[in-house]
Amino acid sequence: MNIKHSYIALLLVMFSVNIFAAEWQLDPINSQLSFISTKKVNVAETHYFRNIQGSVDSQGQLILAIDLASVDTNITVRDERMREYLFEVDIFTTATVSASIDTSDVDAIAEGASARLTVDAELDLHGEKKTLKMDVVVTRLVGAKLSVVSVQPVILNLSDFSLVSGVEKLRELAKLPSISQAVPVSFYLIFKLKHG
Repeated sequence: MNIKHSYIALLLVMFSVNIFAAEWQLDPINSQLSFISTKKVNVAETHYFRNIQGSVDSQGQLILAIDLASVDTNITVRDERMREYLFEVDIFTTATVSASIDTSDVDAIAEGASARLTVDAELDLHGEKKTLKMDVVVTRLVGAKLSVVSVQPVILNLSDFSLVSGVEKLRELAKLPSISQAVPVSFYLIFKLKHG
């Protein structure tokens, strides 16, 4: 191997090792976090949040901020009731997810390839914090992008986040026999390498 080829190989190794030397910024337009509510025992509906922000720093620390006021259930009155009685956005404006990602696992993923990872994350919601184990698939996309997708829904128990009374209020207002207190949450997140 001549000097030129050695230099190119060294640059490639340096790039593959230091892919996390800069921050990754969430692309909110192409990302989605959704949850399912179940009423009357077996009537399920999918909802999502229109405004989520996030980043992963050079040490692999992930922060995801969810604007609770941006909840979208496709029914305006229900959105208003969720903001007021369930999430209480006047007091709790944002839910946050924090996690530490092993950067070496991500660095080992070739462009166009994927890896399945298990991540321990902390959810701070409605004044309560709980550790959640999440199985995700991380894919390195063309153009210095990563996708992070939930393998299966993360099940949130509303009692863990002091949300039961809010759900009961929603049930009363909607005159429903039941609303499930177990909520599946799924996500599809796109991160872009942040330059400069």
